[in-house]
Amino acid sequence: MIFTILTLFPEFFNSPFKISIIGRAIRTEKIKVKLVNIRDFTTDKHRTTDDVPYGGGEGMVMKPEPIIRAIKSIKKKDPNTWVILLNPQGRKFNQKIARELSKMRHLLFICGHYEGIDERVGYFVDDEISIGDFVLTGGEAAALCIIDAVARLVPGVVGKSKSILEESFERGLLEYPQYTRPREYAGYKVPEVLLSGHHENIALWRRRQSILRTLFLRPDLLFETKLTQEDKRFLKEICEKLIKDERE
Repeated sequence: MIFTILTLFPEFFNSPFKISIIGRAIRTEKIKVKLVNIRDFTTDKHRTTDDVPYGGGEGMVMKPEPIIRAIKSIKKKDPNTWVILLNPQGRKFNQKIARELSKMRHLLFICGHYEGIDERVGYFVDDEISIGDFVLTGGEAAALCIIDAVARLVPGVVGKSKSILEESFERGLLEYPQYTRPREYAGYKVPEVLLSGHHENIALWRRRQSILRTLFLRPDLLFETKLTQEDKRFLKEICEKLIKDERE
């Protein structure tokens, strides 16, 4: 899978793409990351990429010409490139979108700066994505987040692919608590069920812990999760207990 990043600051990515799982995936060619400097597609001697906004206002706006030239150049080489504009107004990124994007062969990310990008660039993109309701100084951090989330879904990138299926959001629920040695630390013990060696009981405990965490931390996710009849019975028991405790 190929990730191309259209940016004013390619050096932003020097360290992140050299370390950990993503760094290894690049070295073993499970994925490819290409950095493209927007300034390389300017035509003036000053390599200008921004200008004052029509209508007045504070700050500068990124010009459409260099970005659109870059998009056309990249798509000319690979027409199947999926072009993503990182935009606060875009659809909010989540695990479902990560899975969707992981099935594509080539993703191109456009990283904005200043007060934004000329609106006409939108006519040349396939998708607009936001990573949340907050403001960044540039789109590079957002691109990095999305690439990390998508790349680890590419076959061969994560060593134990089965572990991906048990992570938060993959099946709609938050992930269950995890423990490792020592068995007791600072007065806190590992739950006995995890030491029992009884795989069926461990699986049941983990499932119920996921439901509990989701109920208390992200109840909105329960409406989008496919629950079994056993899950529903457990959830009903918990809710009834909470109501009873509240009344008492």
